[in-house]
Amino acid sequence: MKFKYLFLTLFSFLTVSVWAQPYTLLIKGGHLIDPKNNIDAVMDVAITDGKVTQVAKSIDAKQARQVVDAKGMYVTPGLIDIHGHVFYGTEPDHYLSNGLVAVSPDGFTFRVGVTTIVDAGGAGWKSFETFKKNIIFTSKTRVLSFLNIVGEGMRGGVFEQDTTDMDPKMAAKVALENKNDVVGFKVAHFQGPSWAPVDHAVAAGKLANMPVIIDFGGNNPPLSLEELFMKHLRPGDIFTHAYTLLEGNVRETIVDEATKTVKPFAWEARKKGIVFDVGYGGASFNYSQAIPAVKAKFYPTTISTDLHTGSMNGSMKDMLSIMSKFVVMGEDIPSVIRASTWTPAQVIKRENLGHLSVGAIADVAIFSMRQGTFGFYDKTGYKMMGKQKFECEMTIKGGKVVYDLNGIGIASSK
Repeated sequence: MKFKYLFLTLFSFLTVSVWAQPYTLLIKGGHLIDPKNNIDAVMDVAITDGKVTQVAKSIDAKQARQVVDAKGMYVTPGLIDIHGHVFYGTEPDHYLSNGLVAVSPDGFTFRVGVTTIVDAGGAGWKSFETFKKNIIFTSKTRVLSFLNIVGEGMRGGVFEQDTTDMDPKMAAKVALENKNDVVGFKVAHFQGPSWAPVDHAVAAGKLANMPVIIDFGGNNPPLSLEELFMKHLRPGDIFTHAYTLLEGNVRETIVDEATKTVKPFAWEARKKGIVFDVGYGGASFNYSQAIPAVKAKFYPTTISTDLHTGSMNGSMKDMLSIMSKFVVMGEDIPSVIRASTWTPAQVIKRENLGHLSVGAIADVAIFSMRQGTFGFYDKTGYKMMGKQKFECEMTIKGGKVVYDLNGIGIASSK
């Protein structure tokens, strides 16, 4: 009887304790920027069982099992990088499709606040099952795919020039069979005067009701961007590498290099609904394009990295480096956060992501704004100096802490 009494007493205590602490995790005192909900203020965010359960000015810390002190930090939805290359593999000469130039996602996402990354064309319909088995299913990061219109995927060289391997029907079929994982279609690296790759991708996009992302340019003289935007792409389709100036006159720019003004057709394309994505990459960002564009408030619709081994150790670095660059150029912080969270979620039609509404998936990034003297350069060596940059303090994926730089989620031992 005594044992039974002790057991019931302990059970009652534990039940009351759990009931008294309804929140799994509480983020207190952070500056919440949640663009979907128009929040730009100091707010507490409570999480229970992987979902956001309350957002309020003040939530009692005693109601949470774990408390994160985010005072002086920014709290945002988990970042969404819609242009990366994570179809990592061990096949030689496979470039970004099961090859060595792509990167394993978990090592390069959580540490910079990214909870969702979209592989941009590494897999085609022929190689998608390998990508799904090896990367999507094994990664803690949420990995999605823009399916390459080339069946072989982004294997480089002659593979990406083969218009006979660009099959809209098969691409759409595989995309529709994998709607949880595929968000659209990719065109990249085609060198020539033909519109066929773009038109094949758009045809697949129409069949699957998904957007396309276009890495455009490879012919001299370059094909017309105005024609691309106005005659070939649809509202919601994505033009990546928006701020690049490529050598060799193989791609038209959106900013006139002589007058430093955004070309009229780019403004018209934006009105039409064309998405302008950064897609920074190893050679796809120039300050000579970006500075005049930002000055004219031609901000990127979405911010993305074009992450791979050829870009991450150059001027690109990661999402936070790019976001910091745009702040240094004069874009306001809420706008930069929007282009890295809620807008990309809308663009890829994953509106369950990119926000911290009550009931939403608890993907959260917590950033400090590090103060100091920092240099931000591009591939040409042009450098801007800044006094602050984003630094990731914590990343939460599905309500679980997956990265904690300084132990802000751990109670002090002293």
